Amino acid sequence: MNHVHTSPQESDHAEILDLDAVVLADHLASIVSELPVAIAGPRRVVDLGCGTGAGTFALLDRFPDARVTAVDASAGHLHRLREKARERGVADRITTVEADLDADWPELADPVAGGPDLVWASASLHHLADPDRALRRVRDLLAPGGLFAVVELAGFPRFLPVDAPEEAPGLEERCHAAADRRHAAHVPHRGADWGPMLTAAGFTVEDTRTLAVTVDSARSASIGRYALAGFQRLRGAVADTLPAADLAALDRLLDADSPHALRGRSDLALRTERTVWTARRDIS
Repeated sequence: MNHVHTSPQESDHAEILDLDAVVLADHLASIVSELPVAIAGPRRVVDLGCGTGAGTFALLDRFPDARVTAVDASAGHLHRLREKARERGVADRITTVEADLDADWPELADPVAGGPDLVWASASLHHLADPDRALRRVRDLLAPGGLFAVVELAGFPRFLPVDAPEEAPGLEERCHAAADRRHAAHVPHRGADWGPMLTAAGFTVEDTRTLAVTVDSARSASIGRYALAGFQRLRGAVADTLPAADLAALDRLLDADSPHALRGRSDLALRTERTVWTARRDIS
């Protein structure tokens, strides 16, 4: 058996991706179901920046005749995706490709059938150093008339009420603001409007939708775990920039023995926004 070794940071990220897939499964399925594809559905799909497979499996569920090529830079994420595929009985419909999309692209077109009918990129393009180049590569990759679906998040999900915690109201927003300032230079395309960039790359943008979603803890037992994982990761990013009072309040949220701990709160709810751009490669 092959073992893939991952760093603690990569494992933490994989856990968050898995929790996001569970909590927002219905939301993701709704996005996929509304993609403007032909009635027969696409048969060749590429998932760029697939992570641990949330989009891959939503696409396979929606399009039963499709095969998906799942591309990610993380060997650990792809290993996790393959394990899930075997558990779901769909391993024969997935090909995984480890690739850094800021480096040389792999060959993703089928040598006989040609390019994919659909390329999906969810929460991945903003990580790229040169997204304009990547968009042009996708345009060249797609079959004529093929669809490119770009999904991006308006930041990390929020979980606490806006006036929480009681001793430090607004703590969550201050933590995220500190994290955004820290990462601004490294992730400059987060929050970008991809419409003009898609047009500049030669696509025809057919639709842009921003979708808000709220899932409370009564609807998903995984909300608390997701919130805990998210706040733990957030602490690692902002601990050295927060005022002492805010850091102490954050640590109380993370302390399982504290009466203020996240895991004991009944008022948690995941709140997030995602924007979906659908763009077409012209047939000519």
